[in-house]
Amino acid sequence: MTWTVDKQLALTSTQAVKAIQSGQLKAAEYVATLLARAEALSNLNAFTVLDVEGALAAAHRIDALGENERARQPLAGLPIVVKDNINTRGLQTSAATPALEGFTPARHAPSVQRLIDAGAILLGKTNMHELAFGITSTNLSPGAGSVRNPYDPGLIPGGSSGGTAAAIAARMAPAGLGTDTGGSTRIPAALCGIVGLRPSVGDGGTQRRYHDPQAVVPISHTRDTVGPMARTVADVTLLDGLITGHGPLAQASIANLRIGLPEPFWQGLEAALEGVAREALVKLEAAGVTLVPVEMSELFAINARVSTAIALHEPLEDLHAWLVANKAPVQSVAEIVARIASPDVHATYDAVLANELGGDYQTAITVWRPRLQQLYAHTFAGCGVDALLFPTTRLVAVPIDDMNGSSRVSIDGAPPIDEMSAFLRNTDPSSNAGIPGLSLPAGLVDGRLPVGLELDGPLGSDRRLLAIGLAFEEILGTLPAPAI
Repeated sequence: MTWTVDKQLALTSTQAVKAIQSGQLKAAEYVATLLARAEALSNLNAFTVLDVEGALAAAHRIDALGENERARQPLAGLPIVVKDNINTRGLQTSAATPALEGFTPARHAPSVQRLIDAGAILLGKTNMHELAFGITSTNLSPGAGSVRNPYDPGLIPGGSSGGTAAAIAARMAPAGLGTDTGGSTRIPAALCGIVGLRPSVGDGGTQRRYHDPQAVVPISHTRDTVGPMARTVADVTLLDGLITGHGPLAQASIANLRIGLPEPFWQGLEAALEGVAREALVKLEAAGVTLVPVEMSELFAINARVSTAIALHEPLEDLHAWLVANKAPVQSVAEIVARIASPDVHATYDAVLANELGGDYQTAITVWRPRLQQLYAHTFAGCGVDALLFPTTRLVAVPIDDMNGSSRVSIDGAPPIDEMSAFLRNTDPSSNAGIPGLSLPAGLVDGRLPVGLELDGPLGSDRRLLAIGLAFEEILGTLPAPAI
């Protein structure tokens, strides 16, 4: 078979692995094609580091293996990208902030290591919202710059995992890893037309699906998690299975599948986005999915008691612990903050250093977060639904604010609201509850801008959620590549 550039760029992760394992496609040829694509689209600022020599050397090692040896590696020759706040041995882990630029940890994060052990090849580190504290991936750090949406480079890709999403959507890589604190895999997945998973976190101990202790530049140990991103649910399932040690997964049966539509998440949406999302509901119902209205009227009020209190309390202690554990060149959070380049992130960390919330944190952790978790648990059980379904974001991608100030957005001419709050509204509650969430494409607004639908499931139901996602993907399909 002749593997033209276009054919290679169109490969999903599962297709690429099959072609490389069978010897039909050389890993080195595939890696070279993707590296050339990344260099040609450098204007998107998807990468902070592109490891040309290392990726090609790894690909040649895969090609030198015999067919049986390649077959024993489930990801043999698969190029992946990793967000620049996830530890990688020999490659920068800077969280796209000046004080950590060029820092290389001693070892890979466990999630990264498991993928590499399975034969994956690390193409490079992806750009992000500075220190992961934002949802636009607009970054004023000299070594990073603002990430641009492949569907329209004048628009945000979402964040904070915007570089991973942009690289995958633009066909620079078939899959990769992001992180999610309040929506940072799912928001960019939605705005860039790909799939993003936030795994279960729960109590952060035995209930945590991915265990990467001191291996991610942190915001919040209560909420942070690594999450896989790809162009299909099947590819996300592949990565998730290898990180967690689970085997293949069959799609869920549509028969008797009950999906809740939580009313608060369906209110105040951009009209064009809502239209695409409701067209997707029509397709799902026509295929046999039972859609169940769900009230959850207290949700946002309870979540408000949790979110900010945790977000502005935990970064100080958690970031210091990461700096010490990884022997970073900077050991002081104050020094990190002093050199932050992006005004929005600097303002947030000023508030963190001031410890403005005091006792609100303990109340959030001991009273309001358990109440939020109970609300979700009672909703799933009481309504008899397998998952909740809603638009991942309230609106599609908006123009990049190059000044990166306190941006505000207007939804269909309504009074302007805070941009970060607008995009986080639908992803933040499940993040605080520690339950899994999966964003997958629903369609395009006006044939050009992606819309995401999110599935949230009960704590620990990640495999079931992915199985439902596989079934929904067969009904809704995937999106066409951006015209870049």
